[in-house]
Amino acid sequence: MDEHALPDDFVQALLSLREAPRHPKVVFAEAPGPSRLAPYTAAIVMRTLDEEFDEPLATGRLVILYDPDGSPAWNGTLRLVAQFRSHIDPEMSADPLLAEALWAWTDECLTEAGADYHDLSGTVTREISESYGGLVLRGSTMNVEMRASWTATSCALGEHLNAWTDVMLRTCGVSSQRFLEGV
Repeated sequence: MDEHALPDDFVQALLSLREAPRHPKVVFAEAPGPSRLAPYTAAIVMRTLDEEFDEPLATGRLVILYDPDGSPAWNGTLRLVAQFRSHIDPEMSADPLLAEALWAWTDECLTEAGADYHDLSGTVTREISESYGGLVLRGSTMNVEMRASWTATSCALGEHLNAWTDVMLRTCGVSSQRFLEGV
């Protein structure tokens, strides 16, 4: 037996991510996962692609953690840790229910995508930057950062990636409805 071989469930989970449909306005890349969080890890980084803007409207990451022995903290063997940072418009940033709305979108997107999960937790952080002096021409920027984690109940992770992509796209104002209908 090869001690460096990856467990079948972890390989199946990674392959399901590679086979998942991709939104045309998002660029995805595989990345190494953080090695101290689980025996087996991987990550996917993502960013929106828009010709109108010099920089992406949103960037994100989905980390896959796998422990074949299970983790009591996860209540399972497969945990997903997700993060994104997105520009938001001034109206959205002023909404007192912004955090609650984004959190509801997360649950809604996971459910709509057909992702089987439990133990969803996370945070929403609103950021407003004002520029002064030589940077005054930049004006104000409004961003939101969302962090979430949940336990997947199967190795089929494509739906989880689609859901997180949808939350990110909804937040930065890029339409994702056509993408979801095609999935």
